[in-house]
Amino acid sequence: MPNRPSILLACNPNVRNGYLTPEDIARLESFADWDWFSCEGGGIYSSNTDTETARRLSEALGETDALIVCHGAPAITETVLAGAPNLRFIGELEGDRFASRMDLDAAWARGIRTVDTTNASSYPVSEWALALILISLRNGGTHFRRIIAGDTTMKQELFPTMQGELWGKRVGLIGCGHMGRRLMKLIAPFQTEIFVYDPYLPRELPEALGFTQTSLENVLSGCDVVVCLAPHTPKTEKMLGAAEFALLRPGTVFVSVSRGKVVDSDALIARLRQGDICVGLDVFDPEPIPPDSELLQLPNVFLSPHIGWYAGGTQTGFFGLMVDELERFFGGHETWFDLTPRSQANRNGK
Repeated sequence: MPNRPSILLACNPNVRNGYLTPEDIARLESFADWDWFSCEGGGIYSSNTDTETARRLSEALGETDALIVCHGAPAITETVLAGAPNLRFIGELEGDRFASRMDLDAAWARGIRTVDTTNASSYPVSEWALALILISLRNGGTHFRRIIAGDTTMKQELFPTMQGELWGKRVGLIGCGHMGRRLMKLIAPFQTEIFVYDPYLPRELPEALGFTQTSLENVLSGCDVVVCLAPHTPKTEKMLGAAEFALLRPGTVFVSVSRGKVVDSDALIARLRQGDICVGLDVFDPEPIPPDSELLQLPNVFLSPHIGWYAGGTQTGFFGLMVDELERFFGGHETWFDLTPRSQANRNGK
């Protein structure tokens, strides 16, 4: 890199102090100069709406080459970008998906690269999805309830409720973003066949990764294990309802680890009452699960309280992935986690 780029991080003190590890800061400082624009307001799902904060950020950008935003930052609109003639890169550390803090069209009109590293939380979720698959294939919810109730014996009469090993089974993925692609790597040793429903995938991906891209109906009706990995968007809210759950064959395992609102909760509970499928859930609608929910009493479901994202320790991986992206970009290489018109359409449910 002939010139050291200038990078500005706009976020609240919690992100500054909790997301940036000394190791990642040292990596960033090896090739770039950076500063912090402290701002408060908004949250994981929303931008700071204070117009004065947006004005100050626009002024602070000056000759900045790259802007990184996270919790507390205002929306990066055309007005904010007007103060940044040299800006070539905008990255969102964590925004639940699709970097909702930036006006993508305004950025693209200026030739600015747009990147989102929210997928740092997707990788541990994929591991937990694998765990829930393995637990549910052996109807772990039923056995756990029996054991904690004091019945610690093995019941052979329960064997017909278990599907056993994952080896060689057909796994269906609803959604194939970062979670889905990582899950494919994790289950590769089990020599599974993989069906995928995701209307936003590039057509080249199935051949490159070795899976069958198909319809939602085929995933639901034709797989031994079905995993919901779809983000919550206007198009996916309650996408899985009574008609969809009716397609699950007896003995199917259903796992949901993305967002609870993708599933119609009443329809799922009604399907569980039939007693012929096993389910593993890390997400639900509403969250937390109400203490009087029938879901807590159904034997054929294993539950966890939305913990799949936790990778261990006190640090997150968002900033590390962003430093990787900045190093690639300013080193003249292609970035990995670009926001594109395809991801914009996904976010808007189009």
